[in-house]
Amino acid sequence: MGVSGAVILFRADLRLSDNPALVAAIARGLHAIPLYTWNPDAEGPWRPGAASRCWLHHSLAALKADLKRLGSDLIVRRGPTLEVLREVLAATGARALFWNRRYEPLAAAHDAMVESELRRAGCAVGTFNASLLWEPADVRTRSGTPFQVFTPFYKRVLALDLPGSPLERPASLAPPPRIDSLELDRLELLPRAGWGDGLTRAGQPGEAGAARALTEFLAESVSDYREQRDYPARHGTSRLSPHLHFGEISPRQAWHALAERQAAKGKPAAGAVDDRIVESGPDCFRRELIWREFAHHILHHFPHTPDQPLRSEFAGFPWRDHGGALRAWQRGRTGYPIVDAGMRELWATGWLHNRVRMIVASFLVKHLLIDWREGARWFWDTLVDADLANNTLGWQWSAGCGADAVPYFRIFNPSLQGEKFDPQGEYVQRWLPELALLRPPWIHRPWEAPPAALAAAGVRLGTTYPLPIVEHKAARERALAALKSLRHGSCAAT
Repeated sequence: MGVSGAVILFRADLRLSDNPALVAAIARGLHAIPLYTWNPDAEGPWRPGAASRCWLHHSLAALKADLKRLGSDLIVRRGPTLEVLREVLAATGARALFWNRRYEPLAAAHDAMVESELRRAGCAVGTFNASLLWEPADVRTRSGTPFQVFTPFYKRVLALDLPGSPLERPASLAPPPRIDSLELDRLELLPRAGWGDGLTRAGQPGEAGAARALTEFLAESVSDYREQRDYPARHGTSRLSPHLHFGEISPRQAWHALAERQAAKGKPAAGAVDDRIVESGPDCFRRELIWREFAHHILHHFPHTPDQPLRSEFAGFPWRDHGGALRAWQRGRTGYPIVDAGMRELWATGWLHNRVRMIVASFLVKHLLIDWREGARWFWDTLVDADLANNTLGWQWSAGCGADAVPYFRIFNPSLQGEKFDPQGEYVQRWLPELALLRPPWIHRPWEAPPAALAAAGVRLGTTYPLPIVEHKAARERALAALKSLRHGSCAAT
């Protein structure tokens, strides 16, 4: 095949539409040879968790089927990336390699090493941006430093050139050379029998599922997104997070689909929004896409943050020995219904509503004073959309130790959060069947319910449903004391 062939290395870009690496090979008249290699060791301690591996299996199956419909196929290997690429390049005779860039620190460093070694061996390597709207290194403050607060970042990127139009999907592809390829089952991505059955309830893995999710969201939910996105019993969010993480859809596709919808309604497609102005649903969703960019911006410029707080003074925070409290939180047995419902939804489906993510994270770090890294690791293993940038920013925001963090004195009252965002108790009733017959207001604070109400609902506190593992007022005072001592520099390092 010689120089007429190019290996297209798929990673977090499991789609054929708006795929710059694939389009670049086709534009150069090269025979595209699709390859996926499973090499989690390159990602160090942040190798994909169990839930995201399950989604990955199904996403790869969808990509393989899509390639076959165009006349091609996906070559599947496992092992060290450099070693696999050398083998595939030699077996196919290809002298070019194209991939879309990854931005996680270890992954980016690994890719730089692979690129250097292959270029040294005479292989042409092309790399492209397929997963972000703007390159993290290109967004700086006027003084040339990285942003650490979202609103100035938001205004800055909207002053830059807007993302270009998505690239077209190829109409057909030539079949790859006949070389060894593994069946997907050989990658052993699926979890043990039973647990993985519900892990695709968050959506349909693959490019078609991503496109459907975006279409349905824009048609049914985006208009009311600002008002409805905080209510977990309603279908008010996009559910695009796993699709974006695995690159089944690009943020550029979402951005332009939203802009086209706005244009069809005679409204501006983009532009900075003053914080004092009430945003529309589409404006609010666009802001969330930029929040995702901010997460990657922080991770790129502060690569230590998955393991260490961005705000260095939090290195000495007096986290408590969690004992059995962490396990109670993980399994949804804290005695606070909105927290427990969220943790059980997470375990059953691999997905968790964003408002509830904030509630359960706040409860762990502030009510229980358990290190935010314990929560980040649990989310990493159980979320199908586990994304290092988003996971890190979210947990540090909740703990108060990261960029644009929640104020130290803001401690969510889980009962009030439940009453506000699940007023009829529908979300709790769905995920906590033992409380299904308990009615508001008691469903969010069953320990205060009259004995007759508990009896009528078949609830026996401490038996069928746990009593709270910590009392809210005492936990709040304890957290404030710890946070205030940190602010005054009196915390010993732990």
